[in-house]
This record gives sequence, structure tokens and C-alpha cells, in this order.
Amino acid sequence: MPQQHPPLRHATTWKHVLALLKTLPTLVFLGTTLLLVNLFQVWSLLLRPISQRHFRAFNRYLADTWWGWCVVAARRVHGMDVRITGDEIPARENAIVVANHQQMPDIMCLMFLARTKHRLGDLKWFVKSQLKWVPGVGWGMQFLDCIFVKRSWSRDKESISRTFSRFADYDIPIWLVSFVEGTRFTNPKLQAARDFARERELFLPSHVLLPRTKGFTASVLGLREHLDAVYDITIAYPGQPPTLWQYAQGLVPIAHVHIRRYAMADLPVSREDLAAWLLDLFQGKDELLEYFHSHGAFPCADY
Repeated sequence: MPQQHPPLRHATTWKHVLALLKTLPTLVFLGTTLLLVNLFQVWSLLLRPISQRHFRAFNRYLADTWWGWCVVAARRVHGMDVRITGDEIPARENAIVVANHQQMPDIMCLMFLARTKHRLGDLKWFVKSQLKWVPGVGWGMQFLDCIFVKRSWSRDKESISRTFSRFADYDIPIWLVSFVEGTRFTNPKLQAARDFARERELFLPSHVLLPRTKGFTASVLGLREHLDAVYDITIAYPGQPPTLWQYAQGLVPIAHVHIRRYAMADLPVSREDLAAWLLDLFQGKDELLEYFHSHGAFPCADY
């Protein structure tokens, strides 16, 4: 059965107030500059008819700059330390990033990693279609070739295929982030995943949800010639995964990120075999998280 973790300790009232006073200027700065970035992105549309390459390079620079500020703030203001273990990955590879998803701080962990490999401005996300109308993040992602989905494969398939063709045709550098569980991890969702696994005679997860395979297989098949690898990223925290609000208070001192790299040439070719490969990957990820919660670190971690 899933291991129950003690809840992350909340700050006392006065510590809560002090945390707000400490982080509020940073949050205001990031919020206002994000809207300014949106304005520059709108102006960048003047470049698009002249040069698609320069249009994308400018927006990549904006994303790298603003997300870079988020990483710096996470480290210096919120006191977040991301400890990375596992396979060494080359800088500036094109890759699909498959990660488990527990809470919003997971995204910051991926940004930490991407920045070390010069791919922060090249992050592409599968995003709920409703988010595209949200000022700031949603507006910005529309300029970054992110993939907005409606949670219906029959409705999304054509637009996703067009986006993949654009990545290849324009040789766009990417880390395509895919939270293949489809949603954040919660105990009720875990129970539903375990019930489904019993019905289908699949492995019973304890620390992950069962992955949704259609988007992953379509990504590999559609981008195989453009990608170098698949990165299997496992994110873990001491105790219970922290919420965004707890992160904002500086209550996420340590996050652990474990990397396994799989060369694209070594992946299966057929859709069915890719789906089975992903299920095996998540069974291994579940076992890896079980090890982490039993030992307080990933295997072979040298901190």
C-alpha cells in the first residue's frame, strides 16, 4: 500500500507573516515583469513575417530570462535546493522529458535542471487549452510553441501533429515536458489508478499514477527524427510533496531529482511497444520512489 508521509510543517503565525514580507517583493516583481514580457512578445509579432527564426529566438530569450529569474528567486529567496542524481545528460540535446507530477514545485525542479543544460528557454509544455487565455503564463506560452490540449485525443491529434511538424521543419530546439500521468498525484487518484490496474492486470502503483500512453507514443513517433533522447525524471521530497503556497513561504528547502536517459535510437518502434515501454518505465519509477521514501535518498546518491 502507499506509504503515508507526515504533512509538511506549516509556519507559525509570525513566521507566516515574516515569510510573506520576505517573498512578496519577489512575487510582485515576477508578476509585473511577466506582463511586461507579454508586451514584448506581442511586439515580436512584427518579426514573424520577416523571419520565423528570429521571432522564435527572441521569444526563447524572453523565456530563458524570465524563467531564469524564477530559478534564481527559488534558490536565493525561497531557499530551495535541488539535488540532482542519476545519468549525466549532455547540454543542448533535444528530448522528451517524462516526469512524475505531485505538486506545482515539480515545475521549478525541471526548470532548475533545464537551466543547467542550457535548455530553459526551450521548454515546451503540454498545457490545458483553457490556460492560453490566462494573462502572463498562458499568453506567454502561446508564443513558445507550447501544445494546448483539450483532454480529448480525437480533438487534439491534428493540432499536435501540426506542431510536431513545425518543430522538425524549423529545427526548433526543445525539451518537450510531458506529465504523462495526466494530473497531479493525490491519494484518491492513486486509489482509482490501483482499481484500474487490478482490472487490467497491470502493476499496482504506490507512488505514481498509471501513465496515459497516447500522447507519449504520438510524441515519440512524431518527433523521433528530431529528438536525441527521452529523459525519465523522478522528483521526490522529504515528507509530503509541498504545495505552491508552501513553496512561496520558503518551506521547500530540498527537492531531489533523479535522471535516467534513454537514447531515442534504443526506443521501440511500434505504438504498442512504446506504450508497454512507458508502463515498464513507470513501474521502475514507482520502485525508485519506494527506495527514496525508505532510505531518504535515491540509489547511488552522493550529496
